[in-house]
Amino acid sequence: MKNNTLVFTATFNESENIKNFLDKALDVKNIDILIVDDNSPDGTAKIIEDFQKKYQNIKLIVRKGKEGLDTAHKLAYKYAKEEGYTNLITMDADLSHDPSKIPMFIDELNSNSFVIGSRYIEGGRNETKLSRYLLSIVGNKIIKIVLGINCEEFTTSYRAFNLSKLSNFDIYKINAQGYSFFMETIYQIHKSGYLIKQVPIIFADRKKGISKIPKIETLRTLKNLFLLKFFS
Repeated sequence: MKNNTLVFTATFNESENIKNFLDKALDVKNIDILIVDDNSPDGTAKIIEDFQKKYQNIKLIVRKGKEGLDTAHKLAYKYAKEEGYTNLITMDADLSHDPSKIPMFIDELNSNSFVIGSRYIEGGRNETKLSRYLLSIVGNKIIKIVLGINCEEFTTSYRAFNLSKLSNFDIYKINAQGYSFFMETIYQIHKSGYLIKQVPIIFADRKKGISKIPKIETLRTLKNLFLLKFFS
């Protein structure tokens, strides 16, 4: 039987993390899990398929190749709506986001249209190495100032959507690609007239595998921030 909440994550070469992620996520009751894998050469999909033999609430979509994080999230949003889910929760698969906090997001969706996990409000914390921490906190402050949105967090993917309430939000209006997609999602939700509810999260540095964030992403985000401010 289908549940009301779909938890989504995108994977590419996460074979060292996906088992632990699924073990923890499966401890949460009354959720379905969707994973979009970009044909990981390290066998991530095979590990997920082995879990599917035991757990019917795990859904897997394997794409032909690396098609981008933004398209994976759009696919998940479309899938959730077409399958009739009430809630969609998105997160990382590398355990930087704690799956045990999923019930907190579900509870918040009872009274909110959109919820984002924030590292930069009281109770939140960013445990990444200093260089990445400084880049993140300064970047989020710049985004807040430029866009004029009362939100401390724009770039984490740990967020939740009440699909039944977000009738005016169209995820396909988001043009930014890569990690800038997360920033523009906040912008478009705010522009559509919805309040942004922040809840504190602790963002842990990944212990296994390699970060997928390209070094050029900072420049790309600044470019997309400029486009949003002056041309949207």
